[in-house]
Amino acid sequence: MEQLILDYTNKLQQALSMAAMRQVPVLAAALRDAWRTKRSVFLCGNGGSAGNAVHLANDLLYGVGLNNRSGGLRVEALSANPAVLTCLANDLGYDHIYSEQLRVKAQADDVLVVLSGSGNSANVVKALEVGNQIGMKTFAILGFTGGLCRSLAQHPIHFEMDDMQIAEDLQLMIGHLCMQWLHANPVQSVVASVSSEAAK
Repeated sequence: MEQLILDYTNKLQQALSMAAMRQVPVLAAALRDAWRTKRSVFLCGNGGSAGNAVHLANDLLYGVGLNNRSGGLRVEALSANPAVLTCLANDLGYDHIYSEQLRVKAQADDVLVVLSGSGNSANVVKALEVGNQIGMKTFAILGFTGGLCRSLAQHPIHFEMDDMQIAEDLQLMIGHLCMQWLHANPVQSVVASVSSEAAK
């Protein structure tokens, strides 16, 4: 067990020193702009990444806005509603469980964050394709080779690590970094600013 702990922490430290970390401020800035302009943020993934999407949606909704009068971000984990997921999987196919939700809910300049180890799962690939078609700002936090998502995301955050658990840890760490930075750098929304000016 001691050797496993050493190997695991070494791999995590190696990942955190990769060039991919330079893309984290780009994601944080996009999230902050979405917060300011009241745009929506959507997250999705499969398995542990689906769980991470739900976790980070909570952090961006509540943790970011804690002690902030304007509240947190308008954010949704597309993996969170089992009725919607099973309906779309049954009627359209599992490949469409995220892309169809985006077709209905998303608008241009909203933010999509795909979480994936391989970057090759058809449902997240289609989510990025549709997000790009809509005009969303698309990000993907990826491991392994990055797969198809690496070329589809406008802003891939790719860690070339052949370890699914490390890949999933990095998803949460990047989300938590963004959350803490946003909490420390709150915004006044455009809507609130306009209302304030109109009241004068």
